[in-house]
Amino acid sequence: MKSKVFFMDLRANSRRTVMQKYQDLISRLKPEAVIAGKDLTAVKLHFGEEGNLSFIRPPFVRPVVKTVRDLGGVPFLTDCNTLYVGSRSNSADHLSVAVKHGFGYAAMEAPVIIADGIYGGNHREVALNLPDCPVAYIGADIAAAEAIITLTHFKGHELTGFGGVLKNLGMGCAARAGKLFQHSNVSPTVRNNRCLGCGVCVKRCPAGAITLGDNPDREGKSKRIAVKDDSRCIGCGDCIIACNFGAMRLNFDAQSSEAMRRMVAHAKAALTGKENKSLHISFVTQVSPACDCNPFNDAPIVPDLGILAGLDPVAVDSAAVDLVNAAPVLHNSQLGQHCGKAGLDKFKTVYPNVDWEVQLDFAQEIGLGSRRYTLETVD
Repeated sequence: MKSKVFFMDLRANSRRTVMQKYQDLISRLKPEAVIAGKDLTAVKLHFGEEGNLSFIRPPFVRPVVKTVRDLGGVPFLTDCNTLYVGSRSNSADHLSVAVKHGFGYAAMEAPVIIADGIYGGNHREVALNLPDCPVAYIGADIAAAEAIITLTHFKGHELTGFGGVLKNLGMGCAARAGKLFQHSNVSPTVRNNRCLGCGVCVKRCPAGAITLGDNPDREGKSKRIAVKDDSRCIGCGDCIIACNFGAMRLNFDAQSSEAMRRMVAHAKAALTGKENKSLHISFVTQVSPACDCNPFNDAPIVPDLGILAGLDPVAVDSAAVDLVNAAPVLHNSQLGQHCGKAGLDKFKTVYPNVDWEVQLDFAQEIGLGSRRYTLETVD
């Protein structure tokens, strides 16, 4: 059976603004069937890493908050802390970034609650009985909510090919224990011939698993390079993001596929008890090639395409992938040399060793939704 996905482009005029279309898009989801009176409703979004400007703009969050309030629900904006070192690795810093980026109560009329506590230890265990993930660890305050609305910025991702609704639910709603489990098989190796010994990875590693040490090069000369202690590595992948020289490498065939299945399992856990109490909105705009968790964002790889919405997270992600892959490449982007190539798989081109379809196929297999969808346009 095909799931229904709603789509609006960003065309507008004085008689029909983008925000009017957006309100109609929300209405098409029939939120009144999802939000009941006094439902504590988690509005799950990414508040933006400091230095990265591709997060969803606050004016697009306000109509969602207002819709929940108008239906008698009690909305709160939420996310969980990050595993890597950055501006959102503890609740105090995370809340500060949220306010700096425009998500304070005065603007949103909803509180910001970091769902997994000050250091990410506040979680709820959700039994799944899946081979890849028997137990998931979800931020306690998200798990406690009666309903959830995800607001997702669709983009590329180093480990999963793309980051969409499934990643927003799976990695985004996971507390520290859940993130550690998802990344526990991810242990990068150092490519000695590429390492320049700059030490950036040493500073970024939250586990203190990397040091600089001497290693002989091919000519027998001593060379200062990164040395990783696998016993201390927590698999966060921050060293891969930090290295500008490609010196950190994963076995993507095995490691990224398993991480994706664990991520999707956590997405299922985040929706457990909310199977008929969730809505998903995905912004296929400013589609950067890498994760929003970077402290920067590269130029978008395709034009701004629009906003998708639906009840089925798998269908919404499938529609987003199809839209991006059907779109023309922007010439001033990382994929600029591929301009003019019809039907280019953008994510496979950026990350040739990552099979992004794993996350969609596994999500469909465990009953999270369907890859088959019909697209209904909001004019």
